[in-house]
Amino acid sequence: MRIAMIGGGYVGLVSAACFAEFGIEVAVVEVDAAKLSALKAGRMPIYEPGLEKLVAENVAAGRLSFGDDIAAAVTGAEAVFIAVGTPTRRGDGHADLSYVYAAAEQVANALTDYAVIVTKSTVPVGTGRRVAEIVRATRPDLAFDVASNPEFLREGNAIGDFMRPDRVVIGADSDRAREVLKRLYRPLYLIETPIVFTGLETAELIKYAANAFLAMKVTFINEMADLAEKVGADVHDIARGIGLDGRIGRKFLHAGPGFGGSCFPKDTLALVRTAQDHAAPTRLIETVVAVNDARKAAMASRVVAACGGSVRGKRIAVFGLTFKPETDDMRDAPSLTIVPRLVEDGAVVAAYDPEGMEQARPHMPAAVRWCKDAMEAATGADALVLITEWNEFRAISPARLKAVMAGDVIVDLRNVWDPVAMRQAGFRYSSIGRP
Repeated sequence: MRIAMIGGGYVGLVSAACFAEFGIEVAVVEVDAAKLSALKAGRMPIYEPGLEKLVAENVAAGRLSFGDDIAAAVTGAEAVFIAVGTPTRRGDGHADLSYVYAAAEQVANALTDYAVIVTKSTVPVGTGRRVAEIVRATRPDLAFDVASNPEFLREGNAIGDFMRPDRVVIGADSDRAREVLKRLYRPLYLIETPIVFTGLETAELIKYAANAFLAMKVTFINEMADLAEKVGADVHDIARGIGLDGRIGRKFLHAGPGFGGSCFPKDTLALVRTAQDHAAPTRLIETVVAVNDARKAAMASRVVAACGGSVRGKRIAVFGLTFKPETDDMRDAPSLTIVPRLVEDGAVVAAYDPEGMEQARPHMPAAVRWCKDAMEAATGADALVLITEWNEFRAISPARLKAVMAGDVIVDLRNVWDPVAMRQAGFRYSSIGRP
């Protein structure tokens, strides 16, 4: 079986490599010259554990290839996946679908035989119908179907999520399209992965509904953490106490500085706008968006308060910049709000992230000092704020920090360290939702 993947970004590249691992021949189309050059040279444009090895093995096996010629890529392909970006459209919060629609037109012009055109990008309800209209208008003679196959990949664990998913969602209207995609996912069917077949609109909405619900869980536990601090409760015990309820579940109940990344911020906002356009407003999700934005700003104020009400002239060590560990993704990371505020208030910021330094630099104030490791950032610091919970930060003992820091303030926004151990080491330690 042969397929084409339009877009070699995060979703497209991971999906292509995993499909190739299934034994499928995959041709990836990437129009960004620099990214294409890197892929052909075996360099990954993103950091994702295990991806470089998986790509190299499948390229060597002849199942995975990269190029910029759409016509060559779709020749003989039974399915053509559109996996291009759908960023938030500037000004109104809607998803920008211009890349999806442009890809659909290019695919229509390039196809010579029947294929299923599949939207893998996260797209609002109605996009699949619009893609079908574009293809039909471009090539009235072409036999094709349009399907929706949303991705549910967590950055940092994307390969595992693809190979062992909770479910596969396929939105398609024809038996022929469903059969093509069923054969494509046969390796997952054999290990009894639930495959949910729906209509186009339902599949598109499932993706947004899933991300919005998870974002709502994150926001809920963050608000419970704020309440826990006021009344002397422990949010970790609260999360465990409610998470053991099978109706609620344990996942996404980790208090922190607010959600970020490539999915939750843009998808919750896009769902809000779609719902408003259809006169079915999602008040819960509107509140989630507002609360999360406010929370990121409040985290900077928390650091200032821990420093006695002012950070002017103080050296602040920042541990972690990416929106989560095991990725170099800086999109909507809480650090993008926290660090500029600290610099604006007069702090001297020394920052370190294991994978995100290069990606963070263009988005941060020029005054930020970039460090080669965590201990360099901490040396001479009056205060330390942990923003991203990389494992290497967990391994640093309080004694090591105390030996190099000039001050005694630690603000742990991910609850990585033990409060008792930190206080015993002589730190004025504050975390999220713990007494």
